[in-house]
Amino acid sequence: MRIRENEAAFRVYKWMMQQHWFRFDFALATKLADYLGKERKHLKCREIFDDIINQGRVPCESTFHILIIAYLSSPEPSVLDEACSIYNRMVHLGGYKPRLNLHNSLFKALLGKTQGSSKHFLKQAEFIYQNLNSSGLEIHRDIFGGLIWLHSYQDVVDMERIDVLRAEMQSRGIKESKEVIVSVLRACSKDGNVEEAEKTWSRLVNPPSQAFVYRMEVYAKIGKPTKSFEVFRRMQEQLGSTSVAAYHKIIEVLSKYQKLDLADSIMSEFINSDTKQLIPSFIDLMGMYSVAGLHEKLESTFLRYREVCPPNLTIFNIYLDSLVHTGNLKPAEEIFKEMRSDVAIGVNSRSCNSILRGYLTSGEYVKAEKIYNLMCQKKYEIEIESSLMERLVYFLSLREKVVEEPIRPKLTPEQREVLTGLLLGGLQIIRSDGKKRLHAIHFEFNEELKVHSILKGHIHDKFHEWLGSHDDIPSSFTTISHSYFTFYADQFWPDGHPCIPKLIHRWLSPRVLAYWYMYGGYRTSSGDILLRVKGSPEGVVSIVKALKVKSLDCRVKKRGRVFWIGFLGNNATFFWKMVEPFILDELKELLKAGGNLDGSLGPEFGEKNSDYSDADTL
Repeated sequence: MRIRENEAAFRVYKWMMQQHWFRFDFALATKLADYLGKERKHLKCREIFDDIINQGRVPCESTFHILIIAYLSSPEPSVLDEACSIYNRMVHLGGYKPRLNLHNSLFKALLGKTQGSSKHFLKQAEFIYQNLNSSGLEIHRDIFGGLIWLHSYQDVVDMERIDVLRAEMQSRGIKESKEVIVSVLRACSKDGNVEEAEKTWSRLVNPPSQAFVYRMEVYAKIGKPTKSFEVFRRMQEQLGSTSVAAYHKIIEVLSKYQKLDLADSIMSEFINSDTKQLIPSFIDLMGMYSVAGLHEKLESTFLRYREVCPPNLTIFNIYLDSLVHTGNLKPAEEIFKEMRSDVAIGVNSRSCNSILRGYLTSGEYVKAEKIYNLMCQKKYEIEIESSLMERLVYFLSLREKVVEEPIRPKLTPEQREVLTGLLLGGLQIIRSDGKKRLHAIHFEFNEELKVHSILKGHIHDKFHEWLGSHDDIPSSFTTISHSYFTFYADQFWPDGHPCIPKLIHRWLSPRVLAYWYMYGGYRTSSGDILLRVKGSPEGVVSIVKALKVKSLDCRVKKRGRVFWIGFLGNNATFFWKMVEPFILDELKELLKAGGNLDGSLGPEFGEKNSDYSDADTL
């Protein structure tokens, strides 16, 4: 069956499923699911797979296998979780024994993530290993190496399990590679096991720079920073260069143990290396001076940081704390004001608590009340330090003003519009509790895009009461699970897949369009504006019709599973005038219609996306 024939067959199948006279045909469903899966149509294949389950039947082994491979072939971020879920059901529900290549493909995908996200798949990796063992299949050396690698990145390392895996490798005659030895060294450094670390180190020929870093860390764990420094210098002599990770580690160690002069000297050396990844070390250095009470050195370090690094909330907070601690309230006010006005920095509960402490200590009660009102506005009132709250309550009681109890969070009208725009731009919703129908919003930003690097701080501040507190705002963060998000899940992510709601024509306000543009849009070099969206063609048609009602003509082009809605020429200018009041000031030059593009939006949007010469106007 050709692709178009399969698509038509799927539509006919879904229509038949809705008819009262239709009797479910297991063989037909299996054949269609397998065809769609082989064409990597994992969403449609999954629909039929779920239909089979809902009919009380167990899908064929081939359907399980094909669906897992289809998921692994998709570039979407959440498919690995789904592939693992189907694999587990294949074993538990179907009682099947997957083929060797399926075990290996899934295991390889688990290791393909970054170290931070891969470490959460340890339990799944162990389950695959267990299935390989129980099935008597050949276990490749990469399976052992990958398992040890995953164990070495856990927050709490299970050295006994690592020893068992190494013994199993030895019994099978599998020689430990350099990567495995480095993983063992990493585990030893976390465990503070110097004896085992040195034994492992002795087996390394031409050790990589990361191995030196782990050796530095293991000595730091047992309180020997001088020994860590010796390892650092030996690395420089042996390798003839110094990695960024090595600089970060040695400055972290020296700062922790208050080796002031040595840490400052290494920091100067690090700055002169012309690297751009200095911020973690500046945080360690300023923290060291703060603990030591050397506030003048802290200030000089802050000034040096400003010359070579972009704005960072954690560093500004450390400096603000220092100014308040030393009673320099006027400079503290100026720094706090700068933080509030610069979206790349922003303020959080720590910043507000610091300046509030300064005002209360100096008797500036009127200004303290203004900060309190700001914290209430930003939903920070539940994070006010208890000692400060007691003084506030006393002062406000003298004025017969009642301090209100913190209110449970509720989405404001503005937050609802912002959320709608971001969801159209590609934001994800996670279902966390099937029985209570609780959902969470997962915000993810591409750090390589200048627009995203600025937007993430604004969004984090906008939804602060739904999030944990962060000094350094990560590139991705997730809200608490709440029933308030269920409506958006039903509209935008039914069945765990992106969808365009039927009522979208009612929700396309200028603010919604602005946040859609900032999060999932693109301006071409000729000044045209494109909006990216996933969903059905029918959903895109409803968006286009709603835009026409607003006198916005556009063209639509489909690339893979993504639609691009293009506003060209005068339509781009008209679109810009509509959304400009809601675009962040720092992004207006980057996003305004017309003019020349400097390429700062990021490499993932190639100019090929802007070719709308053959696009259809829906």
